[in-house]
Amino acid sequence: RELKAEGRRGARADKADGESAVLAKIAEMQGPDRAMAKRLHAIIKASAPALSPRLWYGMPAYAKDGKVVCFFQSAQKFKTRYATFGFSDEANLDEGAMWPVAFALKELTAAEEARIGALVKKAVS
Repeated sequence: RELKAEGRRGARADKADGESAVLAKIAEMQGPDRAMAKRLHAIIKASAPALSPRLWYGMPAYAKDGKVVCFFQSAQKFKTRYATFGFSDEANLDEGAMWPVAFALKELTAAEEARIGALVKKAVS
């Protein structure tokens, strides 16, 4: 019993550490990247509470059972004209023989937020 309880405490601590690391990384971002990353973080937590925030290649990501399902890449870090929100092969988004796994983001409007929320829910279903 003690080991099980310790394991549960460890998992909660890991999730809290991941949350802190992701929030710290978002705070380091500039302008539009920071605003979009903060909003995405809230959308993902609301849409799929089972996902655990963590850093993946130094960027915010969200994992299920330790495996990354979705992630954010800032435009500033990768020197691109847009940020990217993407899904790994762990995401349950398959549609026939071809489907999108990454999206360019210049800004988040209510329409994009709703679409991302729906995609995240589908990804973990």
